Amino acid sequence: MKEKYIQILGIALTLFYMFFVVWLYWAEPKNFEEVTTKAKETVEKATTKAQVITNTYEIDKEKFEEGLKAFRQDNFLVARDNFEKADPEDKDAKTQFYIAYTFYRQGWGRFSNDDELFKKGLEQINRVIKIDDDFKVDDADLKLKTPVELKNEFEEGLRVTADDFNPLKLTRERK
Repeated sequence: MKEKYIQILGIALTLFYMFFVVWLYWAEPKNFEEVTTKAKETVEKATTKAQVITNTYEIDKEKFEEGLKAFRQDNFLVARDNFEKADPEDKDAKTQFYIAYTFYRQGWGRFSNDDELFKKGLEQINRVIKIDDDFKVDDADLKLKTPVELKNEFEEGLRVTADDFNPLKLTRERK
């Protein structure tokens, strides 16, 4: 083997070891099991970032389907968690729309709406509009099909008007 190749291999191994030591300090694992878990998380994050940079990013379809199943069963916390895991980079308009819709469904009430959830939903729907302002969901089960419609519902839910005290409001349906 040539001396040049041995030097290159030595430099590469030294750099690898240096990055490993830096990563150990950064990740601060408490035991060996945690080392493997944190290493896996780091590799997944790096892979996702590389996919975003190279425009090959796709959501995790399996997690999205799990989220959709939980959404249809009105289990909005689990649905939101699965949707967030399906799209960790917040790049998919459809997934982000469903996350906003979970805030709407969970925060909606016959007597009053949960303002905290509606505020979070409004922030989320603004994110969808930034991703794709012409987005329209193709789900037949949803009554609100566009981000603009859902945004209007959030804004109306946060606004206090005389109509909020109307007793006929109790007969309204959730969208």
